[in-house]
Amino acid sequence: MRKLVYLSLGSNLGKRAENLERAISGLKNLGEVVAVSSFYETEPVGVTAQPWFVNCAVKLETEKMPKQLLTAVKDLEQQLGRRRAQKNGPRTIDLDILLFGTSIIDTQGLIVPHPRMHERRFVLEPLAEIAGEVRHPVFKRTIKELRDALPPGQAVRRLADHRPAARAGG
Repeated sequence: MRKLVYLSLGSNLGKRAENLERAISGLKNLGEVVAVSSFYETEPVGVTAQPWFVNCAVKLETEKMPKQLLTAVKDLEQQLGRRRAQKNGPRTIDLDILLFGTSIIDTQGLIVPHPRMHERRFVLEPLAEIAGEVRHPVFKRTIKELRDALPPGQAVRRLADHRPAARAGG
């Protein structure tokens, strides 16, 4: 049974956009990459004394179960050089599962929908581009509605000169 999954990708070390491209390419081994948002340069949230990020959102169709996908995503992060030295600190790549179909999952190590996605412009702006009308299974509001309800702040700007090479229709 294939499920539609939405992921958030981010990088703020090294060649940030290239790191995202490599992650998107790696995701193709986990299912079909159906859509990729534009890339956005975003201000760090939480730990602010670090380089700005480049973020995007990916729509993936996969047959993997949630825990299998989480393990595969963490393995991909490690293959791409992710080192977990500081919580919310600088990283070459960060892959987060935002939505897994309409499922609500709360297990050791995996909470879906992502518990803070509705607070983060760097997640909602790219996600709204490819899944604006998708409803959050807990809040019952669309991704665009959640984005539009955010308070001012959290600088996010689309990188006009960068469209992902792996882009599919959205």
